Amino acid sequence: MKIKITIVDQKGNCPCHRGHKVGDTFDFDTERGKLCPMAAHVLFPMIDILRYGGNLKSNCFCCPDVDTINVFKIEKIDN
Repeated sequence: MKIKITIVDQKGNCPCHRGHKVGDTFDFDTERGKLCPMAAHVLFPMIDILRYGGNLKSNCFCCPDVDTINVFKIEKIDN
């Protein structure tokens, strides 16, 4: 199983300090080093829930940067 992370929206007024933009997609297993560390910190518990068979009420989560507020969508991709 793979975890795909996609930036689907930006709510803040400032561009992302890491350079992420709406439409950017990451494979958590092979590209997590490209993902902003603050966002990865927020997303990691949700990713663990999906990996170990749990379900989420929502698959969208925001980064903690109040100036940027990137919205990330997490998807479980079964191989």
